[in-house]
Parts: sequence; structure tokens; C-alpha cells
Amino acid sequence: METQFFIITGISGAGKSQAIKCFEDLGFFCVDNLPLILIEKFVSLSAASQDNRFKKIALGIDIREGENLTDFPRIISNLALRPRILFLDASDETIIRRFSETRRKHPLGKIVPEAVKTERTILSDIKEQTSKVIDTTDMNLQELKETIAGLLKISQKTEMRITAISFGYKYGIPSDADIVMDVRFLPNPFYVKDLKHRTGCERKVKNYVMSFPETKKFARVFFGMILSIIPKYIKEGKSYLTIALGCTGGRHRSVVLANELKEYLSKKKFSVILKHRDADKAG
Repeated sequence: METQFFIITGISGAGKSQAIKCFEDLGFFCVDNLPLILIEKFVSLSAASQDNRFKKIALGIDIREGENLTDFPRIISNLALRPRILFLDASDETIIRRFSETRRKHPLGKIVPEAVKTERTILSDIKEQTSKVIDTTDMNLQELKETIAGLLKISQKTEMRITAISFGYKYGIPSDADIVMDVRFLPNPFYVKDLKHRTGCERKVKNYVMSFPETKKFARVFFGMILSIIPKYIKEGKSYLTIALGCTGGRHRSVVLANELKEYLSKKKFSVILKHRDADKAG
């Protein structure tokens, strides 16, 4: 697997920190404000490592490095891996407004308009070396994320990490659930002697639960609804979605439906993690 290596820099207030968070959401190992003198060692160790975490790395560098930034061109040219450099920028008016809204001090410690002018001068040489300048003047967070995903050629479906989890209400609702669906209205295999001590991962239990018209209708309607709202979550910048399906004990109906949901979304090219929280608990 070829290593992907990005350096993210730019004007303070242009969105560098948000960009780094976007890279983290996309599976990158990120380090913000790593001292320049440590970059060569970090990259060398990453290049030699067999750990897959270091196959996708992103480093944040900014004006806080001060005078050391003059060494940036030399350090970059000596790296074991050649980085793609992204430079975040925005109009002066936008930068000044953002600092005013957040009430943050500029890293240079000056009046913001003066600091922005000085910072542009200091970073001008670095900006000329960049692979891509991203102007965030009129961007929201989701648009920034889509821009970065586009650079990485990552589709929104790949970006969204979906977890389907089955659970038993008698043990409590999963605390990290975004969507909770109660399937206790469906026919219960618990009352079928041959199925009582089995789980929804077994074919006999699945066949029983899915044999009822109300189950088939529910699955069709609920799964279709989930499919229709996933793009809305993506548009709002959400990278993780946990869908919890619960029945009384979490062994039968919820397990079957969680399995069915995973299969359904997988066919739609989504990546789904499946968890059965309570399936092995004694009823």
C-alpha cells in the first residue's frame, strides 16, 4: 500500500484545524503543530514502519513555528516521502471576521489586520510550493470536507462509517446510537421451543422472523428510509452513523434485522460494521 502524505498549512483562521479534523475522519494519522526539526525523523520512521496507521499521514504546520519556517523548503526536500502540501487561505475580511466571532487571539499576538498582513508575507514562499490552495472564504465545513475527499478521490459512501447494532432493551439502549428502532412488535422466536435458545444469526431463527409479512414490510420501509436519510447525514458533515435495533433480550429479532440491514446497505455499496451486543447473553 502506497503511503499518502499530506502537509496542511495556511493562514491562521482559514480552517487548517478543521481540515486536519477532516483528514482524521477520513482515516489519516494526524499530528498538528509538529516541530519542523522533528518532521524528518517522524517521516523516516513512518516510511520504515509496517504499521498500517502510518500509510496515511497528515501533518499540520503553521505560523507558530516562527523563524523556523525559513527551513521549511530544505526540510521538505530532504524527506524520505514526498508530501502533497495543502495551503488553506481566505480573504482578509473573512479571516478578521472569524477571529472576531471566536474571540481568539492571532498567533502573532498583533492586531488581527496587521497580523494577517505579516503572516501572508512570512508564508508567501511556502504558499508557492503548495500542491493545492484551498480558498475557504465561502466554504462551510461540509464543503471543505467534500473538497478534501475529492482530492483523495474518496466517495461519500466510503467516507460514511455505518454501524448496525442489535441490542436487548432489558440491558439498556446503546449510548452511542444515532437511530434507535424498536422491533419488539415482530413475532418472537423466544416462544418457539426449538428456537428459544438459538440466536438470530442461525438460519432457522432468521427464516422464522422473516417469514411473516409484517417483518418483510417493516424491513422494506425501514431500510428504504435509512437509505434515503444517509445522504442527509453526510451533507451535514457526519462521518459516523450508528443504527441500533432492539428487541426484548437482543438475541432473536434485533439480530436478524441488524444482519438484514447490513446486507441491504452493503449491496448499496456502503461499508457497514455489524455488532450483536447482547446475543450471547443468557435470557
